[in-house]
Amino acid sequence: MGANDLPQMSVIVITPDNFETVRKTIRHLTAQSVRDRIEVVLVAPSADKVAFNENELREFFRFRVLEVGHMQSTARARAAGVLHASAPIVAFVEDHAFPAPRWAEVLIDAHRKDWAAVGPVMANANPRSLTSWVNLAIEYSYWLEPMSGGEVEHLPGHNCSYKRALLLEYGDRLEEMMDAESILHWDLRVKGYRLYLEPKARTFHQNFSTTIPSLILRFHGGRLFASARARRWPIWRRLLFTGGAPLIPLVRFMRIVRELRRPGRPRHLLPRIMPALFAFLVLDGLGELVGYAFGPGRSMAKLSDMEFHRQRYLQKMDRTPEVELLA
Repeated sequence: MGANDLPQMSVIVITPDNFETVRKTIRHLTAQSVRDRIEVVLVAPSADKVAFNENELREFFRFRVLEVGHMQSTARARAAGVLHASAPIVAFVEDHAFPAPRWAEVLIDAHRKDWAAVGPVMANANPRSLTSWVNLAIEYSYWLEPMSGGEVEHLPGHNCSYKRALLLEYGDRLEEMMDAESILHWDLRVKGYRLYLEPKARTFHQNFSTTIPSLILRFHGGRLFASARARRWPIWRRLLFTGGAPLIPLVRFMRIVRELRRPGRPRHLLPRIMPALFAFLVLDGLGELVGYAFGPGRSMAKLSDMEFHRQRYLQKMDRTPEVELLA
């Protein structure tokens, strides 16, 4: 099989049930300038229940459904997607994340250099809600547009691309490394690989905009991150980080505020979002404390359930028909 018989990028999309859940994201993939070079790997519990229209997908290089059974872990689903992809570059997108039309093209071009992973800048897909901005700032403030790009320490999780061969080197540990991708990025850098943020690649992220679900998200997100980070640590180091966890909200608050004050960022929102930002970070920090001390518990299962059907966690004003993100 020659090089022309292979796609240039495999995009891994996960659904907990059927095609309808990821239709918006797939529509943005069909708008890609290089859609004919893209293989879409749709990871689902059951291939029989996906129910997609082949006419919507004919412009891709290939569209495949990968059946993985009951989806208790999105990390397991992402790892399975990597194993079954056929392109030298694999990229992840979420059912609530919408790539702009040149996203794939510029990521593929960037991977012609020796970067191990390349990520996009992040934009807000539901910017009318202050709670949405708080969640976006906590998760993606380091990569929020506008940003000049360049070599970075880590990239936006669940929304970046990798050279597939490097991920395959993790073998049986790949699912573990997908629990919290910052851990994967740091490990790649320890091994001497380099990561790149590509400012011409843009992803619009839809964020939780209701309060109580956001607090639940923050706690379990913090717990899962801390437990993944500390998985192989000795007990003394876990105890050290458990004791220092109360400082985490303040440190992260200061860093996020500094990021939001950069030119072009929504600095005008700071006076209104600061109280909620700090409160959400306290819950996130509490989750980290519990994660360092007691491990993940059921946080992966809880987050995997909350990852999908984002409409459940949006305010009414965010449920209007989606604007076409073709910028």
